[in-house]
Amino acid sequence: MTMVDDAITSRRSIRRFLPTPVPAATVEAILDVAVRAPSGTNMQPWRGYVVAGAARDALVDAVQAVFDAQEPGHAQEVQYYPDEFFDPYLSRRRAVGWGLYGLLGIAKGEGAKMKAQHRRNFQFFDAPVGMIFTIDRRLATGSWLDYGMFLENVMVAARGRGLDTCAQAAWSHYHRAIRPVLGLTEMETVVCGMALGHADPDAPENMLATTRAPAREFMRFDGFA
Repeated sequence: MTMVDDAITSRRSIRRFLPTPVPAATVEAILDVAVRAPSGTNMQPWRGYVVAGAARDALVDAVQAVFDAQEPGHAQEVQYYPDEFFDPYLSRRRAVGWGLYGLLGIAKGEGAKMKAQHRRNFQFFDAPVGMIFTIDRRLATGSWLDYGMFLENVMVAARGRGLDTCAQAAWSHYHRAIRPVLGLTEMETVVCGMALGHADPDAPENMLATTRAPAREFMRFDGFA
């Protein structure tokens, strides 16, 4: 296994971080590597905001206040999930959900505990660094595909430096609450958030190990000897 393979396969979605600070220079280095992601005609559709300290706390407070108030009008501008799930995607979704809740001791039907866990998204799972990624709303599907490659680069580059991440689609539901705090332009919409820091090795939720289908389950191989 190569060093690149190790960085990819060791990447996990961490849901509890240590308070250990991450220097701004380290975050900048990660992002400078990540921008080598390919994009159609080199458009580089990514844009983002890195927050730590008081800036992070201000964003967390603003979004959690909206979450707690259950205010309307903060839905995603771009739909992430289908209206109705179906297999094999439904089964995979359920497996990771109940795997996480099982580690946290949350039983089926315990809505308040589930909500509390979801709320932790909006404090970046205690990570000292949070990132909000945005895209110009005028761009099309191809730029969103390009964005995914950039985000993967961010996470892999972080692993290469001994850091952990959690990509968070949950933040995209709160673009209107995020906008005034970060000063987003009217043309920007939130793609996702991302927590960055050092994983808490004692947190049960960080024990979650997800599975992946092998290549021959989803790809057809033709023409090989």
